[in-house]
Amino acid sequence: MEFMTSLTILVLAAFVGVEVVSKVTSTLHTPLMSGANAIHGIILVGALIVTAHATNTFVLILALLAVVLASMNLVGGFVVTDRMLEMFSGTKKGAEK
Repeated sequence: MEFMTSLTILVLAAFVGVEVVSKVTSTLHTPLMSGANAIHGIILVGALIVTAHATNTFVLILALLAVVLASMNLVGGFVVTDRMLEMFSGTKKGAEK
């Protein structure tokens, strides 16, 4: 029963996440990315805590997968934010030389 409840929460969270992200305009994307990066950092800490307290192999594998995916999401978010901020900066990297 606990597994089904957790799976239901995961699926509902995925649907809500897709709906929320698809409604964001491009003007608001950069400020929201910086906030999302902070949230992804919290998710990574939570995944690490779950990994540390894993009691069986299945939970450990899922927790390690969560750590990997959260890390990729966090790093990717910072890369995208950096690229977007470069687009809005006044000087070009090639012009500095």
